[in-house]
Amino acid sequence: MEKSSKIYIAGHKGLVGSALWKTLPNKGYNNLVGRSKSELDLRNPQAVNQFFEEEKPDYVILAAAKVGGIVANNTYRGQFIYENLTIQNNVIHSAYVHGVKKLLFLGSTCIYPKEAPQPMPEDCLLTSPLEYTNEPYAIAKIAGIKMCESYNLQYGTNFISVMPTNLYGPNDNFDLEKSHVLPALVRKNHLGKCLETNNWNALRKDLDRNPIEGISGKSSDDEILAVLDKYGIRFNSDLNSSNSRASIEIWGTGKPMREFLWSEEMADACVYVMEKVDFNDTHSGEKEVRNTHINIGTGKEVSIKELAETIKHKVGFKGELFYNTDKPDGTLRKLTDPSKIHDLGWHHQIDIEEGIERMYDWYIGQ
Repeated sequence: MEKSSKIYIAGHKGLVGSALWKTLPNKGYNNLVGRSKSELDLRNPQAVNQFFEEEKPDYVILAAAKVGGIVANNTYRGQFIYENLTIQNNVIHSAYVHGVKKLLFLGSTCIYPKEAPQPMPEDCLLTSPLEYTNEPYAIAKIAGIKMCESYNLQYGTNFISVMPTNLYGPNDNFDLEKSHVLPALVRKNHLGKCLETNNWNALRKDLDRNPIEGISGKSSDDEILAVLDKYGIRFNSDLNSSNSRASIEIWGTGKPMREFLWSEEMADACVYVMEKVDFNDTHSGEKEVRNTHINIGTGKEVSIKELAETIKHKVGFKGELFYNTDKPDGTLRKLTDPSKIHDLGWHHQIDIEEGIERMYDWYIGQ
């Protein structure tokens, strides 16, 4: 990419998109284009085509998607498959029609089978059934990979797919119904800490910034306690005590293992791929070209229980972590094999302990 190239970031206000919006100027790329959801509905093919016709971006990073945790994925199955298919179809096809030089499509490691070998190499894609709870989302992302591959093979485009592991960082989704496990645990521990220290000013500030089911900091004490209880953040002592105790409910046994990558490192990996990697670098020229996508991860994993304890320590919550074993665990292991991106020259730098500390500092500093 040239420093003056026009780069369109689809989803520039999301977790990865906002990190890219920060990272690209730091690397000298200042000709960035972004549109909010209200400005451009990526589900509308006519609107997307008109945008490409008017803006004529040289490069595209497709970070826009409908995302969520295990509850949201399993509850809004129709929305997840429809909206993600529609968004990526519209953007990828318009990029082809309007001669975009390179496109980067961001997927997710949930594309891999439930019983995938650990760590998961790129070539285990489509070898056995997916995890049921996120199957619609995963199928949409697999379709995006295949669309990029197919357009490259038929039309000679340079569309590359990267599959990030679980991401976390600034501008994450902290909605307790729809967030992923790490931001949910950060917020739950913070709210639990507010309760046990009787810090209602901080509690109300949090709810004003991010209401839960319409309950904000302006709601009554009883309304706030009721909605927190619904999401597993509970008192077990007197509200008026100077050292109230609280507990946090966590779904499942705490045994599943997960890998996490700091979002700004994902942005760095994206820029690296856009600068240095082309489609032909992702395969060896075999007759049947497939699995050209690239895992982006750390190759390191931590149990949900270890994660929760680390977050509890970093936040300073003193209460109880309660594991509700009546709730699902999801996939027990999901560790990427990052050998491909390592061979291409990129490695992560920030490990989970440092990342959690950065994330909590960002969260309370908003």
